[in-house]
Amino acid sequence: MSTSKKSIHFDISERKVLLRLIDIAVVLAMLYLVSQVFDFDYFKINAIHWLWSIVLAVYLTIFATIFELYNLQKAGKFEVTIQNIILTTSVTVLFYLLTPFFTPELPENRLQIVYFYIAINISLIVWRYFYVTLISAARFNKRVLLIADGPEIETIINSLEASDPNYKVVGYVKSGENNYTGQKRVSLLEFKNSNLLELVAEHTISEVVVAAPAYEGITLPLYNQLIHMLESGVSIREYTQVYEDINRRVPVQQIDQDFYKFFPFSRSNQNKLYLFFHRGLDLILSVLGLFFGLFLIPFILIGNLIGNKGPMFYTQERVGKNGIPFKIFKLRSMVINAEKTGAQFAQKGDVRVTSFGRFLRNTRLDEVPQFLNVIKGDMSIIGPRPERPVFVKELSEKIPFYEVRHLVKPGVTGWAQVNADYGSTDADALEKLQFDLYYIKHRSLFLDISIVVKTLSTIIFYRGQ
Repeated sequence: MSTSKKSIHFDISERKVLLRLIDIAVVLAMLYLVSQVFDFDYFKINAIHWLWSIVLAVYLTIFATIFELYNLQKAGKFEVTIQNIILTTSVTVLFYLLTPFFTPELPENRLQIVYFYIAINISLIVWRYFYVTLISAARFNKRVLLIADGPEIETIINSLEASDPNYKVVGYVKSGENNYTGQKRVSLLEFKNSNLLELVAEHTISEVVVAAPAYEGITLPLYNQLIHMLESGVSIREYTQVYEDINRRVPVQQIDQDFYKFFPFSRSNQNKLYLFFHRGLDLILSVLGLFFGLFLIPFILIGNLIGNKGPMFYTQERVGKNGIPFKIFKLRSMVINAEKTGAQFAQKGDVRVTSFGRFLRNTRLDEVPQFLNVIKGDMSIIGPRPERPVFVKELSEKIPFYEVRHLVKPGVTGWAQVNADYGSTDADALEKLQFDLYYIKHRSLFLDISIVVKTLSTIIFYRGQ
């Protein structure tokens, strides 16, 4: 038997690729149209000037990423999208005009630049309007059937739908004896084991997510029905893998003692070529960062004298790769003797942070001296945030696999730093660990570049911690 109806759904990765490709396509199409209708010859699309289009596509992709046009949570909000489009277009056009070696020379008629700027804005705004109203609409939701134990169903549904707004759990099947005790949802159905295949077809289920081990509720009749659904073209996936794919973090709270399933970690951790380029990137960015910091020294000195009143730098012991401690360098952002009552996590709105120190933290300028740690080899540009020994000891006793984050060098920025919200609780530490383990598991040059771009976005939008 085969399912009679199929629903259309774009996964997160597919939607991001779709956005990137169509962004480029609509911009080039609009520029070609403008060149045909108006007296516009600054930008030509032809075989002779093919490099112009490639450079524009590269700039557009980079700056659209920095200004969060591919953040799916924000891409579905048209007002936010318009603001990000204007920022993206402004910086893209500016860089395009400033690189005439790869792009057209500046036109004598400056009105050509206005046409260029307006055409890009209009094409992106019109296309993204259709994206918000059509592709982000409910008709493209992924309709999911969840198989899990009753008490876990609410938590799992919330984690899936919060991460992907187009991921909708239509119904569930209890895998144990416990009943579902979560929030009553009118649209959430309880499916019975006896006729699952018919119900899946009736409700156009496109994916089944199994959140129960085979020895806890996956009976032989249910197992056979899963096989039939698989044969009918329904995707069946294990919850921890779905969670990792959607959230891009490892759900350590779900895998318990089965962590061996997640080994080995990324081969890049032993790949000498990757490590060579990674170290090269560390040195290049650190030298550039310190050079940038030298220009800011006069302003930081003035700000420190007015808003910090005390030493400009401070050092602190942190835990590095393989658990080896080192001294980290930072610009001081807290009052003197901020920990006279003992070590404590910094918190959002921490009263110990000075007025100038808050500016340093939000812009991440307080971390510029850490480039010295990178050059010394204690740290990398990208990696888990280095924590203090006292906190590492406490968290290692509370959170499973916490020590795994010390398999790589700690970083000035990292996957957890650009994704996790600010926090100081054990739950916050667990969330950051999930992101850190994802980075260690999937470490690659592409992921490193993605983190650098996201860090620029964090600085631009003043979200430093």
